[in-house]
Amino acid sequence: MSAAATSVDERFARCLPKIELHAHLTGSISRECLHDIWETQKGQAPAFDVEDPLIAIPSDKVDYDLETFFPLFSSYIYKLCSDLPSIEYSTRAVLQDFQVDGVVYLELRTTPRAIRENGITKDDYVRTVLNILSAWNSNAANTLRAYLILSVDRRNTIAQAEEVVDLCIKYQSAGVVGIDLCGDPAKGDVRIFTDTFARAKAAGLNMTLHFAEAKVSASDMELETLLSWMPNRLGHVIHVKEEYCKIIEQENIGVELCLSCNVHARMITGTYSDHHFGTWRHTNVPVALSTDDVGVFCSPLSNEYELAAQHFDLSRTEIRKLCVSAIESIFTGEDEKTRLRSIYAEWDGWTA
Repeated sequence: MSAAATSVDERFARCLPKIELHAHLTGSISRECLHDIWETQKGQAPAFDVEDPLIAIPSDKVDYDLETFFPLFSSYIYKLCSDLPSIEYSTRAVLQDFQVDGVVYLELRTTPRAIRENGITKDDYVRTVLNILSAWNSNAANTLRAYLILSVDRRNTIAQAEEVVDLCIKYQSAGVVGIDLCGDPAKGDVRIFTDTFARAKAAGLNMTLHFAEAKVSASDMELETLLSWMPNRLGHVIHVKEEYCKIIEQENIGVELCLSCNVHARMITGTYSDHHFGTWRHTNVPVALSTDDVGVFCSPLSNEYELAAQHFDLSRTEIRKLCVSAIESIFTGEDEKTRLRSIYAEWDGWTA
């Protein structure tokens, strides 16, 4: 067998059936899609004063750090996606982009938004996104299956966090498969949400948490609090002491690792070869390579697999093991797990 037939190159990574477990809906909208929405908004209201995304977010700019990343959404992207047609259009575009990249299973997360100037409630927002996902999943021509995770923002009040749990429970049978904690790691005290996430857990919701993504959010108090909520998965897991790593392994908590995001945003010290993926891949916990915000960092999931293979010398056999292990931490249950196991068992690209 030739070396080309066993290497993990761009073609292999693109064709590889992939599982994406840490993708934010708004952060996954491409610049081209945002430009389309901008043109529509300008056509409807010539005085619309938001700058063209292709100028405001240049295609070669991916070095957004934690200081510049969050304002990009609050002051720009949210202003573009501010009505139901733009939310519908961008959600479809995100699904299409992931499918084109070879993703076969997607858990998309979003914070419920109320857009008062357009009379949109948080319930309207969630229902709109779910309707798009439902229509997508009902189309037999689509190879991707997509589900929704609703996020509590660290800046939320307890009442706002409770609203998210209410929406999760209300739409649990309509495609909401879990709850997330996200947002600016420098904001908020996570302890105030302990009872809220306990209620989510009691309602049977799966849980994923942004965990130690910055030093400011990696205190013993915070990590002990988050682990006490008994999460199913953790995202980023960057600044984690050995004692907490051992708990994650003992509890078999899945980890969602985002190479390009962490490198471009300087969330880690060094570059790809220094990423903690190199440590976690040698443990028994399910590891899911993920994109985080492909619209911002411009690295689709296929590129994440190619980067992992390049910097950690992964073979196709090791890639297969990685993909199959990620199945164990998905939030939708045995039917999807069976479908995904079949996809990997039957895929002919392992040796082609």
